[in-house]
Amino acid sequence: MRKQKKWSITAIIIITIAIGLFSFQSTMFSQKEERIVALGDSLTFGVGDQSGNGYVENLDQWLDEHHERKVTVDNYAIPDQQTDGMLGQMNEAAVLKSIEKADYILLFIGTNDVIKSNGGDLTEIRKDQIAKGEKDYEKNLKKIMDTVREENPEAPILFLGLYSPYPDHEKINTIINNWNENSRKLIDGYDNVHYIKTKDLFEEKSRKHFSDALHLNEQGYERLTKRILDEYDF
Repeated sequence: MRKQKKWSITAIIIITIAIGLFSFQSTMFSQKEERIVALGDSLTFGVGDQSGNGYVENLDQWLDEHHERKVTVDNYAIPDQQTDGMLGQMNEAAVLKSIEKADYILLFIGTNDVIKSNGGDLTEIRKDQIAKGEKDYEKNLKKIMDTVREENPEAPILFLGLYSPYPDHEKINTIINNWNENSRKLIDGYDNVHYIKTKDLFEEKSRKHFSDALHLNEQGYERLTKRILDEYDF
């Protein structure tokens, strides 16, 4: 009888310890930080948003309120950045380390490639220069994607398509559509990449969403953030 009682007490102790360890591990798991790495140009940097947020900070704030885990954001966006500049960032140890540890990767690049390849503005379209710029863009983008996937084979990549800064200009719209279509085909060759369309969000140019000829304002970035959240379930 005493042995049976002793074994019962031992069993209770073991079960209690097991439950405690399980609860501790569950708590530690739920408290594990998740990391978002953002790569891009002035649009990812948040230029034009008077609140100082931009879509990356908006996304961070939303996840802090609605996501069960704490989220850390590393935003490596650089205003005026092109794909060749982003490709250069792929040689920076800090950037590579962040990509390696990332749980999600945001990639939004190409607007400056379009503009710079045309001579710095879109007033007069130079088809030959645009075509050359597109080839350079695709070549750089492939190298960027290869590097990101080499450093981190699994994290979801949220690839944002381009919107037209001049939605009423037929030729520019055609260029943006072509670049989006070709970049989408390119990223389809990689696992766990999610293309997020943005062009339809800003088909009318107005002060409601734009702060200048190119950049979004606070409402515009909020609209972009909503599209990301609608398209991808964090």
